[in-house]
Amino acid sequence: MSNLYKDAEELVSKMTIEEVAKQLKYDAEAVERLGIPAYNWWNEALHGVARAGTATVFPQAIGLAAMFDDELLFEIAQVIATEARAKYNAQSAEGDRDIYKGLTMWSPNINLFRDQRWGRGHETYGEDPYLTTKLGVSFIKGLQGIDNYPECDTLKVAACAKHFAVHSGPEGERHHFNAIASQKDMEETYLPAFEAAVKEGKVESVMGAYNRTNDEPCCGSETLMKKILRGKWGFKGHFVSDCWAIRDFHENHKITNSPAESAAMALNAGCDLNCGNTYLCILAALKDKLITEKDMRTACTRLMATRMKLGILPRSDEDANKKTAVYDAISYLENDTPEHNALSLKAAQESIVLLKNNGVLPIKEGEYKTIGVVGPTANLRTVLEGNYFGTASEYVTNLEGIKKNTSSRVLFSDGAHLYQEGYSNLAKHDDRMAEAIIVTQNSDITILCLGLDATIEGEEGDTGNMFASGDKVSLKLPESQIRLYKNVIKTAKENNKKLVVVLNAGSAIDLQELNDEADAIVDCWYSGGQGGQALADVLFGKINPSGKLPVTFYKDGDQPEFTDYSMKNRTYRYFEGTPIYPFGYGLSYTSFDTEASVKATGFIPEAESEFFELQKSALEIEVDITNTGDMDGDEVVLAYVDKKPADKKANASNAAYADLLDPSNQPIKSLCGFKRVSLKKGETKKIVLPVSAYSLTTVLEDGKRVFLKGEYTIKVGKQDVTVTL
Repeated sequence: MSNLYKDAEELVSKMTIEEVAKQLKYDAEAVERLGIPAYNWWNEALHGVARAGTATVFPQAIGLAAMFDDELLFEIAQVIATEARAKYNAQSAEGDRDIYKGLTMWSPNINLFRDQRWGRGHETYGEDPYLTTKLGVSFIKGLQGIDNYPECDTLKVAACAKHFAVHSGPEGERHHFNAIASQKDMEETYLPAFEAAVKEGKVESVMGAYNRTNDEPCCGSETLMKKILRGKWGFKGHFVSDCWAIRDFHENHKITNSPAESAAMALNAGCDLNCGNTYLCILAALKDKLITEKDMRTACTRLMATRMKLGILPRSDEDANKKTAVYDAISYLENDTPEHNALSLKAAQESIVLLKNNGVLPIKEGEYKTIGVVGPTANLRTVLEGNYFGTASEYVTNLEGIKKNTSSRVLFSDGAHLYQEGYSNLAKHDDRMAEAIIVTQNSDITILCLGLDATIEGEEGDTGNMFASGDKVSLKLPESQIRLYKNVIKTAKENNKKLVVVLNAGSAIDLQELNDEADAIVDCWYSGGQGGQALADVLFGKINPSGKLPVTFYKDGDQPEFTDYSMKNRTYRYFEGTPIYPFGYGLSYTSFDTEASVKATGFIPEAESEFFELQKSALEIEVDITNTGDMDGDEVVLAYVDKKPADKKANASNAAYADLLDPSNQPIKSLCGFKRVSLKKGETKKIVLPVSAYSLTTVLEDGKRVFLKGEYTIKVGKQDVTVTL
């Protein structure tokens, strides 16, 4: 046992069992006689320090995913950790140890965005396991502090991978829902990001989900928590329940008969910390011999170890105390700095995805005498924030960004409410529609701002959901906005005016009609405090758009039944239809040409190999990329693998796995590498994308992950390169 855990165990041994019980709930009470201050474990940092006052507000997680830039995401996470420390140090010095003000950040959300109706999907990094894994690990490392690896003996802040596992809607049923997932889908889709968070990211905590997975409630699942997380993966940190999820055991899942039984089920499975109040009954469970005192002290030891890693409690290792003392010295003045807000702006710029452009963008200075800005999201701060957000000291809405960056006359109308029939209670429906038509008539170009906010797509009960407990009822925009865009399109056509659509949303929207009619479409996601400035930078050509879609944009009705957790016909890896815009799609103001070659590294793993062995590079993709257009810009190079399982099944050396290999149930293609590259016009650069053996593995029907010899096709741009291993 390390000195850290000996220190934690010794401290816990001095507590009475009643004192131990008080440490197992999220609002842990002080034990003054032992020098343990009160501590609230519940803190949020999804895209900036959240719910705790002023902090830098970065684009929502789905927008950060659209950057396809794990290096920039690492920087962002470092900034978030610095601001969390700055605020914690100052607030705790004033005796403020309230909720949302600690150092245990319940982020990132690394669930897979399997269905675009899910309200919380914008908290994630999209629909691809590889992208989610890479971004999740980068975010975790940035939060926890690069100096911690591989030992992770001190923490700048503690990250938390959530929600374990198989959680992605429906929100309205999450407290009683049983998500049934095959062993293949578990291993191939739902678990990889969590495994990497534990093994590569050394994440300090993991949060369970509300739902049941394959009949077991996730916060009391022996399979998930004991067999997989702590057993197979060797997780050493602490496990926390989602908030009031343990109460669901007896009230909604009907798995147990009382709060004491629920507390016992969670603790026995390995849930150390209760967000909620069910662990108030943990002493009753002890009295009824449903748990042991040893189990309680083990959970408490894990929690005290985390607090020691953070420097909240002293330890015997003086070098470790000195490391955390450096974090303790971070001043409040390092919160919400100009440099941090500049990074938020850069992230917003990189996240913008250009979905259509017939040449109308970028807008040149003086090209249009009058610019119309129309739509409910044009001057709305909530579309900058998403959910789980802090308070920015400056917000730049889309309208403000446009007005600040042009000398043209700017006309404005809300045009329609975000989702209601109108704005004024005494007015008739569509009371701003005529104004929107008038603005379009009197403008040389109209920028139509549409979208959603976290009241329409969000967490159940979190921000006063307007529909379906936070889930979307369809992929279409609200009816109020459909009426608006139909009128604006009609008016622009009749008056021969240009039309640019700006979308703020956290998920895929059915834009088929707009794609057919608009001159350009720009997707900004929930774009952060500086979102309007980033939009203006793209519209007026200061920045060349470079974001790519981390999700597939479907036509409404093209997704399977929401409650079906099978991956069949879901996400770009399995979708059999034709999307409006595919995963990885995004245009530029310039053009790029790529020339790729693939070579084997010489490493070929055993058919069944361990996680870290499979992280070794089996292939290297060399890509020469040239900016062939007239504008400097970034390009994101994406590489996919087509694993041709039918060929493998025929390979004699793979015969042992043939019975469990169903070629019809393998991905069409899977992302295996990405790299953002900045290029001046006319410039050529060479990049190398390593492809891990893990990316070349095949998951069989029984959930076994194996490397099968055979033919692999790597897709880069319009090019397919085949290699035999």
